[in-house]
Amino acid sequence: MKKVHVKRDDTVIIVSGDDKGKTGKVLQVAPKEGKIIVEGVNIVKKHVKPRPPQENGGIVEAEGAFYASKAQLYCSKCKKATRPSVKIDGDQKKRVCAKCGAEI
Repeated sequence: MKKVHVKRDDTVIIVSGDDKGKTGKVLQVAPKEGKIIVEGVNIVKKHVKPRPPQENGGIVEAEGAFYASKAQLYCSKCKKATRPSVKIDGDQKKRVCAKCGAEI
């Protein structure tokens, strides 16, 4: 199993692609594929059939998955993309911003 550097509910910033510079919350992580789904980023159009027949079908916009390597953690204190650094506090590991030291 591969390891992904982001977790669910983390705030990330996109560093490459059409959505470069956008920030959002991670909704889902797929470590096997190395992909993530971020709120409001990589919006794709999906054709949906009406199931059951009483529901409406049509074209629905939803977030699409993209590679986790295109996203970096976003530090809310220094307002920049950062790599997480690990700080050991007693018997717990905490992820901190490598630039300013704030807890992520």
